[in-house]
Amino acid sequence: MPARLLHLSDLHVGTVEEPEVERALVSLIERVDPELIIASGDLTHRARPREHDRAAAFLKRLERPLLVVPGNHDIPWAFPARFTHPFREFERHWQTTEPVHQADGLFVVGLNSVRPWRHQSGGVRSGQLQRAAELLAGAPGGALRVVVLHHHLIGAPWRSRKKPVARRSHVLAALVDAGAELILAGHIHQAAVSERHEFEVAPGSLRGATVSIAPGLGQPRPDRRGEARGLHVYEAHEHELVVETYVWRENDWGLTAIRRFPRGSEPLKIEPA
Repeated sequence: MPARLLHLSDLHVGTVEEPEVERALVSLIERVDPELIIASGDLTHRARPREHDRAAAFLKRLERPLLVVPGNHDIPWAFPARFTHPFREFERHWQTTEPVHQADGLFVVGLNSVRPWRHQSGGVRSGQLQRAAELLAGAPGGALRVVVLHHHLIGAPWRSRKKPVARRSHVLAALVDAGAELILAGHIHQAAVSERHEFEVAPGSLRGATVSIAPGLGQPRPDRRGEARGLHVYEAHEHELVVETYVWRENDWGLTAIRRFPRGSEPLKIEPA
């Protein structure tokens, strides 16, 4: 059976509550049947305890295994809590900011890219990259190797003032060299998906890697152009990774795009005429 993941990001609980979106998401999850749900940060809008409670309750009601990393909105805004215990409320529900998930055909590593002294841009330290590389090196053969962080590593279709992770090229190269096949993020509320051979001059013999940013699930600024509402579903086959994008269509989730990318070093096979 192919590994199937559902990728949410940027819930921004604490802004407009829309029960119909949540109810329709439950139905979508029943249809696509993911073995893991990934939430790549900004669960809350102002990191208040009640917002963390609400976000955790919502995610846990989906009744699927979860892998959750924090976003820049998930730490306190006020001094001194922002610096003395920035992740206390997040860890109260999720225990760690850098979770690891392993299942048949799937190995996922979470990275905490949030830095209290930066509001928008995040960072990943060399020690974090080394730990991710060591974990990925121990993944079972054939497993889809996934890395998740909040801050984006590729640009958005619409110009955004939101800054990517610091040392973006270095972080991306380190993760690709470590064997990550799928690198997931959020932060910019816009979908963007690209495969290694689309952003790096590389001979065909190099193993591919796909970088994907999910649009936001929440919509704290509904009238801002360039901020979409949607999610991704990934399905990993032996030689192919399928990315499905669902967007909110006023009263239900609608499939709007299907993309296929190669796994390994070979390009996709061309369908016979």
